[in-house]
Amino acid sequence: MVPFPRSARVAGGAFLVGLLAGVAALVVAAAFSGVADGADTAILFGALFFGVGFLGWSGAVFAARGVGSGRRRPDAGLARTGANFRRAMARVGGFGAGVMAAAATLGVLLA
Repeated sequence: MVPFPRSARVAGGAFLVGLLAGVAALVVAAAFSGVADGADTAILFGALFFGVGFLGWSGAVFAARGVGSGRRRPDAGLARTGANFRRAMARVGGFGAGVMAAAATLGVLLA
C-alpha cells in the first residue's frame, strides 16, 4: 500500500466525514421539502463550507509570510502557524466537497 502524504490524509478524512454529513443533510432537508429540493439545499450547504475552506486556505497561503514574521516576535503569543491554518482550511474544504458529492449523487439517484 502506498502511503499518502499528510495533506491528502487530512483532506481525504474530512471528505469522508463530509460524505456522511451530506447524506444526513439530504435526509433532513428532504424530510421538509422533498428529495430534489433537499438535494439542492444540501449541495448549497456543502458549497458554503467548501467556499469558506477555499478562501481561508488561499488567504493562509497569501498571508503566510506575515504569520511567520509575527511568530518570531516573543510578545506576539501566536500559537498557530501558516501550515496549521492551511491544514485546518483543507479540512473545512474537504468536508464541504464531501457534502456536495454525497448530496449530488444521492439527489440524482433518488430524484
